Amino acid sequence: QVQLVESGGGLVQAGGSLRLSCAASGRTSSSYIISWFRQAPGKEREVVAAISRSGGITDYPKFAKGRFIISRDNAKNTVYLQMNSLLPEDTAVYYCAARSAGPIIRTPTPYNYWGQGTQVTVSS
Repeated sequence: QVQLVESGGGLVQAGGSLRLSCAASGRTSSSYIISWFRQAPGKEREVVAAISRSGGITDYPKFAKGRFIISRDNAKNTVYLQMNSLLPEDTAVYYCAARSAGPIIRTPTPYNYWGQGTQVTVSS
């Protein structure tokens, strides 16, 4: 098993940047695909970015391409999400999730482990 803890959320003005961290403990994080999801009030949880076990493959939905960058440091068991040019519509609780088997997938259901989430609020 792996435990995930997110940090780095907060309040930022539109156009600003934040870097989220997802620290993994327990079984080594390099065994897992890690993805970031977000969920705004009244909306479904959606993927923000995903990264392969080695870090060599990343995947982004259209709204995140060019603004968000996912990376991982397996030596530190940490995955990062650099968010730039933030918009008010990026306001949500951001979660990291781990998947032990299979390829990168954008839907939340196949992910076995979840962090508690970190709030990101972007003011206009």
